[in-house]
Amino acid sequence: MGGIILLKRRKRHLLYLTVPGLLMIGFFVLIPLMNSVRLAFFTWNGYSQNMKFVGMKNFISLLSDKRLGRTTVNTLIYGIGSCVLQNILGLAAALLVNRRFRGRGVMRAVIYMPVMISAFIMGKVMSYLFSFDNGVANDILAIFGRGPVNWLGNSWIGILLITLINSWQYLGLCMLIYLAGLQGISSSYIEAGVIDGAGPIQLFFHVKLPLLIPSITTGIVTNLINGLKIYEMVTGLTGGGPDRQTMSLAQYIQLLYFNDEKAGYAGAVGVFMFFFIMLIAMPINKWLKSREINL
Repeated sequence: MGGIILLKRRKRHLLYLTVPGLLMIGFFVLIPLMNSVRLAFFTWNGYSQNMKFVGMKNFISLLSDKRLGRTTVNTLIYGIGSCVLQNILGLAAALLVNRRFRGRGVMRAVIYMPVMISAFIMGKVMSYLFSFDNGVANDILAIFGRGPVNWLGNSWIGILLITLINSWQYLGLCMLIYLAGLQGISSSYIEAGVIDGAGPIQLFFHVKLPLLIPSITTGIVTNLINGLKIYEMVTGLTGGGPDRQTMSLAQYIQLLYFNDEKAGYAGAVGVFMFFFIMLIAMPINKWLKSREINL
């Protein structure tokens, strides 16, 4: 009887520990979300005392906003492209550094190091690298007798660069997720596969990969959501240019609110972005969860 009471008391104490986290979620997520929904029903310039209720007008305007359509396509490319590259390369890196060799710790640190740099600063550094005037990329082309390329003047090249650089920067985070998954696989499964005559490729696809589904779920959903919310990298590298053609949804909201002084419409786009990410991430998460193996 005493053991049951102690167990209940322990569960209660653990529940109390979640209160600060729940308060932070409420303060930094739920309250801004509700305020964004409220703003979406008004026209407001973001700073004056004059707010005019317009009902569903801002949401109806979403249907005819061509800029929103292009921005949504860009966001999908950033989210899906980064997610695919980060997970494939992150798994490959995890398989490499999970082996025993000299310098393994250094390699892990080098792969993870870009994660510790601000995405905005990374974008700024890369903008100098791909600058048309005196950019390192064009200096390298000049060595081979090629003329300069306006890397950031072409919207599709800019989108490709943002996707590739964002994937490289957060590759280390994905590597850690898969490395933890690989190290959590019991050696008995590997030994059983070897006894049955499985080679390295068969061991990976028939033993390791099925047991990595929980890590794959975490890696895909986390990187997909982060890719769909991308803001700092776009701001630092292209600033949304040329002519706002490389914007993400998050940057579009910021520009609508602060540059265009359309706070109400920015709120409507924010609500759209919330449901857009939710409708993509939740089915993928549910499907991946259904593929997990219970041991």
